[in-house]
Amino acid sequence: MSDFLQTLKERIVVFDGAMGTNIQTQNLSPDDFGGLDGCNEYLVITKPEAVEKVHAAFYEAGCDVVETDSFGSTSIVLAEYDIAHLAYELNLKSAQLARKVAADYSTKEKPRWVAGSIGPTTKLPSLGHITFNDMKASYSEQVRGLLDGGVDILLVETCQDLLQTKSALAAIFEHFAATKRRVPVMAQVTIEAIGTMLMGTEIGAALTALEPFPIDVVGMNCATGPKEMAENVRYLCENSPFPVSVIPNAGIPENVGGHAHYKETPASLSADLLHFARDYGVSIVGGCCGTTPAHLKAIVEAVKDIAPRRREVERTPAASSLYIQQPYKQDTSFLIVGERVNASGSK
Repeated sequence: MSDFLQTLKERIVVFDGAMGTNIQTQNLSPDDFGGLDGCNEYLVITKPEAVEKVHAAFYEAGCDVVETDSFGSTSIVLAEYDIAHLAYELNLKSAQLARKVAADYSTKEKPRWVAGSIGPTTKLPSLGHITFNDMKASYSEQVRGLLDGGVDILLVETCQDLLQTKSALAAIFEHFAATKRRVPVMAQVTIEAIGTMLMGTEIGAALTALEPFPIDVVGMNCATGPKEMAENVRYLCENSPFPVSVIPNAGIPENVGGHAHYKETPASLSADLLHFARDYGVSIVGGCCGTTPAHLKAIVEAVKDIAPRRREVERTPAASSLYIQQPYKQDTSFLIVGERVNASGSK
């Protein structure tokens, strides 16, 4: 068992906050992006110190894990910037950068880990935007680069389409089988404000679809703040056989003066995540869009003395469509059919 998974049994683990949000605070110029303004993933080559600065800030805040700057580093996404041929290199560099910063902060008493961020791309295979196999091939290249760069964990996050999620997991486990090397795998779906994934998938259907894969953690991230996630978090903690992770935004963004504004303060966000860990049994917390080192410092402080809650889960076998879950539950009781009095015995 990896030391990361062992630690999940001993205490609450804290992931970092938003890469994009904290890149924006550095006021980088188009030249810093190598002419590809907005392509944060390219910064690992053109401005690596900007990425290192974000990683270091979250480790300074007390985070246990930082995610690589590789959320969009599939050839699918990079093709939109005409740099698809750099997919392997960008993933390799992103992992090496994070690994370098982790080494500066890791101690025997408090090890630091690196999670390889694997995002949803810009295509939805369930809508026919791309074939399953083509998407899996793109993910395979990303997985290879992240593992060669030294990540401790693979995180498939912000999943919006179950076929997309499955293609990423298929790429991961095929790579493990081929190389005889394994690291912990996390899968996090995104539940929109309407209560389902983007394709209309309920949380129960998502869990049922993911359960056959040998993943190590299941969870939710992005889209909303913690309050909107509460009911689905409760469901996961009551039904998931895996440890549960919750990495919300700092609320739902609002347009203030032409800029995204997130209303969750460090105090409010940390209070909600403390509630999830203490009362529901969440094992991993962290921050997504809009979260800063200040948010994460408050979260680290809030959960530092919380022991992982033991969850008793009794799963009912079930099947899942793209939308709903159908339990395999058989009713073996008598079927009683009522009939009006028929004194004459007529049919």
